[in-house]
Amino acid sequence: MAGNQGNGRTRAKAGADRKAEIIEAAANIFMEKGYEAASIQDVADAVNILKGSLYYYIKSKDDLLYEVIQEVHLRGLENLDSQRDSDDPADVRLHTFVYRHLTFNAQHLAKMTVFFHDFRSLSPERRALIVEERDQYDKFIRKIIDDGIAAGVFRADVDSRLAAFSILGSMNWIYQWYRPDGPRAIEEIADRMATYAVNSIKA
Repeated sequence: MAGNQGNGRTRAKAGADRKAEIIEAAANIFMEKGYEAASIQDVADAVNILKGSLYYYIKSKDDLLYEVIQEVHLRGLENLDSQRDSDDPADVRLHTFVYRHLTFNAQHLAKMTVFFHDFRSLSPERRALIVEERDQYDKFIRKIIDDGIAAGVFRADVDSRLAAFSILGSMNWIYQWYRPDGPRAIEEIADRMATYAVNSIKA
């Protein structure tokens, strides 16, 4: 019995690892070709399996796009959740959030590119799910800014809604210009951009 359970866990892990490999390959292909131009055959070729075998792991190309987008989106929400209970001052919380979000985006450039370029290729139902979860980012940053205004850390004339949109926009645009082989490490870039975000609204 124990041996069968062990074999089952081994097969399950191998299946999960294979699916993760497929999702990673799909993200790179969708980034390079665009979702509409890419095919299931492209993904199958990238992971060196038959096209028919790929359907053991996913049901359709739309499913594969959703897996790519949902994976990076949920990982980002985990970053947000890890900071919800912080007792740090608002300026420190904002700096930490921006820093972590930027480094995360830079570490997942292919998936972030697919997220922003091909999000609208999802079915309406799946788009609605992502949008509902994505709104948590806006609410989270606005809460930090409002807390900072109330505490006198941020300027009283700051519009938290517009400030949140501005900060989110600058963070998300990094996928357009950041290059891992560039002259500055992402840690330095993230620290400077987080400092700029804080200083732009600080009292």
